Order: sequence, then structure tokens, then C-alpha cells
Amino acid sequence: MSLCHVPPVVLSAGPHRIRAGAYSRRRSRWPKYFALLAIGASVVLAATRELGFSRSVTPRLVEHLAARFGAGSRTRIGDWQEFVRAFPAERRQFSGNEIELLNSVNTFFNRLPFVTDLAHWGVEDYWATPAEALASNGADCEDFSIAKYFTLKELGVPIERLRITYVKAVRLNQAHMVLAYYPARNAVPLILDNLEGTVKPASERPDLIPVYSFNDEDLLIVREGRSAASAGSPSQIRLWRYLLDKLETELLY
Repeated sequence: MSLCHVPPVVLSAGPHRIRAGAYSRRRSRWPKYFALLAIGASVVLAATRELGFSRSVTPRLVEHLAARFGAGSRTRIGDWQEFVRAFPAERRQFSGNEIELLNSVNTFFNRLPFVTDLAHWGVEDYWATPAEALASNGADCEDFSIAKYFTLKELGVPIERLRITYVKAVRLNQAHMVLAYYPARNAVPLILDNLEGTVKPASERPDLIPVYSFNDEDLLIVREGRSAASAGSPSQIRLWRYLLDKLETELLY
């Protein structure tokens, strides 16, 4: 995970004697030093929160989003925060049978209206943060998958069990994105899909052909007839990098 980094502010005084007038000039710099220190403190505080988590959404960010997308943003983001907060601890046990948890998260986000990026954001491809998707009351397949990924992470699901997966949707004859959950290494994954109300094993989704998948840790490419092969870091995905940058910015509110 990428984190904000602000170089430390270094205050130093040389051994030379301060010339006449230099003191007043240096004194005038103190407000700038304090401003930089304040920024540094806010970044350190932000770094203690997790990217994309509901509990990282501050009241200030909610008001910022409400100004952009309307008062309904407050309710939708509040519902997300309450959903995560109220999820019983005993249902967060990950023994390989988490279908109830997966279905709950899938259902929660699938309530959002599907809206194409072009209609919603005015661009061909845009990956929204979970807060943006909820605040704007619209998402496409990438946004659904991203929001479910970060919410399951917040609920304690290990990262290695989650993979955002780019697929070809055979029935639609177009690219699509879903979230895959692996109950064990090399197990058949369970698929969280905005097109399906119920989470199903990939073996019951012959309409989806995987192309590549990723999480915070790595990127895998699927070659037909072969096992998935590592392709390095997910930072190679431009829109993923941009998404992480936006999530970092959200932490500063």
C-alpha cells in the first residue's frame, strides 16, 4: 500500500553570526515552518487510517462529497459506515465458509444504480473510490468490485483471499469486472458480481472468462490453458494507481 510522505522539516542555524536585518527575515519564515509542521502532522494522522475504509471517512470528507453530489451523500455513506460497524464479530471468522458475509457485502453495494462512466463521470473509464460511488449514487462494474474489496478488507478478510478480476462476460460479449474470494489457496473462488444477487462459485459462472486479477500485493495474468502467471506489481495498472492517489487525498480531509 502506498502512503503519503512529507519530508521532515529541518530547522538549522549555522555557526556564522547573523547579519543585521537577517533576524527579521528569518523570523518571518516561522509561520511557513509552522504551516509545514501542521501539514506534516495531518499527513501522519491520515497515515494511521486505512485507504478505502468506511471508518476513514471523516465528517469533513462527507461534507465535501455532499457539496459535490447532494445531501443524500450523507445518508448513503452513513449507511455504509453503520453496515460495517454493526457487522457481528462472530460473523467475521474466516474458516473458509464466509458465504453469509460475502452475500451481505454483495447485496449492500448492488443496491447502487448501475451507471456507465461516460454518463456518470463524462469519461470512458473512471475508477471511483467507495466513498465517491456511494456519494454520487452510481457505479459501474469496476466501482462495485472496488467497493466490495475495500469493505471486505475492513471486515478483516485477508488480502490474499481477495482478487479484483477482469473478465470477459460471454453473455454480454464485453469486458467486465468482478471480485473473487478464495476460501483457500488454489480453491475455486466465489464471485461477487453486480450482475448477480447471489454469490456463486466460479465453477457455476461459465459465462465469465478471467483475463487478469490483482489485489494490493500482486498482479496475475491468466493464459488460456495455463495457470495464472505473476506479472509483478498492481501499480502497473494506471487506473489503480490513480485510485490509490484519490484515496490518499481523501485521508487528508
